Amino acid sequence: MNAARFKALESYRGRRAYQVEYQGFHTTLHAEMIVDVTYTAPDTKEFTIVSESGPKWMVSRVLKRLTETERDAQKAPNRSSVELNAQNYDFTSLEHQTSTDGCSYVLAVQPKVPNKFLYRGRVWVHEQDFAVCRIEAEPAKNPSFWITRTDVRQNYQKIGELWLPLDNQSTSTVRLGGRATLTIKYQNYDITAGHLEE
Repeated sequence: MNAARFKALESYRGRRAYQVEYQGFHTTLHAEMIVDVTYTAPDTKEFTIVSESGPKWMVSRVLKRLTETERDAQKAPNRSSVELNAQNYDFTSLEHQTSTDGCSYVLAVQPKVPNKFLYRGRVWVHEQDFAVCRIEAEPAKNPSFWITRTDVRQNYQKIGELWLPLDNQSTSTVRLGGRATLTIKYQNYDITAGHLEE
């Protein structure tokens, strides 16, 4: 079903609000960036910065780097190695919950290879659409020497027949002390899509 949804999605435009906050060493730092995103199938994403605020090094080394990493991950060779499928992950069924939103299946996911784009943790799957509704995980490979642990929570929303990101929060513990929290909110989707073929 993921493959069918990917094939159906022709393009979209949207806006994202990025925020990162660091607390530690008796200080608090905060940076924000608003970005317009344009996706064109199958592998092109363009990011246009609308506004930015906060320390320039945080904007450049954290927020702008996120968009560069996502652009690279979207390219075909990388995309195939990070898709949520049996080629890249081992799955274990944990439970079936009664849920008002239909996200009833809970699976454990374990990456088959350490890759900074992959993760280990739990995913919630919609019982009718077989789409991922929510992820609670940590990266399969530590993204930086300076980070000892990162916990990621991502939620998805259904728009028409498609499921797209709604929000993401990542909390990282910094090796030398302190904690950094990254929040991404996905807004104003304008989607062009064909019919979903099962």
